[in-house]
Amino acid sequence: MKAGTPAFVQAVEAALTDFFRTRRAAVEPLGPVFVQAAETLVLFVLRGGKRTRPAFAWTGWLGAGGDPTGPDAAAVLKACAALELVQACALIHDDIIDSSRTRRRFPTVHVDFEQRHRDRGWAGDSEHFGTSVAILIGDLALAWADDMVHASGLEPAAIARFAPVWALMRTEVLGGQLLDINGEAGGDESVAAALRINRYKTAAYTVERPLHLGAAIADAEPRLVEDYRTFGTDIGIAFQLRDDLLGVFGDPAVTGKPSGDDLREGKRTVLIAEALQRADRTDPDAAALLRASIGTDLTADEVEHLRAVLTGLGAVDEVERRITDLTEQGLAAIESSSATQAAKQQLRAMALAATRRAA
Repeated sequence: MKAGTPAFVQAVEAALTDFFRTRRAAVEPLGPVFVQAAETLVLFVLRGGKRTRPAFAWTGWLGAGGDPTGPDAAAVLKACAALELVQACALIHDDIIDSSRTRRRFPTVHVDFEQRHRDRGWAGDSEHFGTSVAILIGDLALAWADDMVHASGLEPAAIARFAPVWALMRTEVLGGQLLDINGEAGGDESVAAALRINRYKTAAYTVERPLHLGAAIADAEPRLVEDYRTFGTDIGIAFQLRDDLLGVFGDPAVTGKPSGDDLREGKRTVLIAEALQRADRTDPDAAALLRASIGTDLTADEVEHLRAVLTGLGAVDEVERRITDLTEQGLAAIESSSATQAAKQQLRAMALAATRRAA
């Protein structure tokens, strides 16, 4: 079974659905409030998606010699699918941190429960209630990710190899989120800081560590692990750089978020850092405009003007150059690796799909 195909996506979702079914006995005794919270998590996870992280983990396992028709394939797939629960935790909490109101045209989890509180006329602050519930639902997703791995059926030796990588991945994604928050609050405008955030907030748990997890299950040789990690870091950062461009220039029908939302949220991306660095050197007025505008409630016309400023400064072209260079470096690393030829072809296709997404 090839990652990225409809059959693979369906298999991941079937594994998640089966796991959720096993949680009912633990959830129902806690009463309807917790049942509703758990159901919200289930809907959030199963609402759709490309299942990118399980796909990289599965392909990492195949590339290291895993047999998709072997007796341990089902257990491996379940362990890979657990990455979707880590992703759910990250997204739910990220929406709170970014004060996002929608995701993929649906209300974000905290907004959903804020509205439920308001509709029922309950005591206290509706916004605080929604945030509190969403934090706990995100925590539940992370706890269930661990549960799903341990219930996957992997052999004890495979779990022992898997666990340290899994622990590093969780720490890195949380650390990357904290670096992001700190960077915004502290006003760190450097390109280096933005790249560091990309490295740990996105690349580590989107591509690098999923590949590493697949390799760990297969007991891959250290050199292949290093090549996977090089590929994963480069492609993961390129993926985030593309996402940063889409956050400013993307079509809401594709991105699922309002146009220019990253500008309104004041995200300290490589795009913004590069633009400020260039404006400080050549166009003080543009630098002042960017600093005064980012993180404010911009109108559609103001967003359009800022897009023109970013493009005129050459920041967009520079980010595109970085995406190209990182993609080429990552592809070179995987091509020279000992991964199976089929895995190399699949990883190349996945890398190009991730880094060349249309707006």
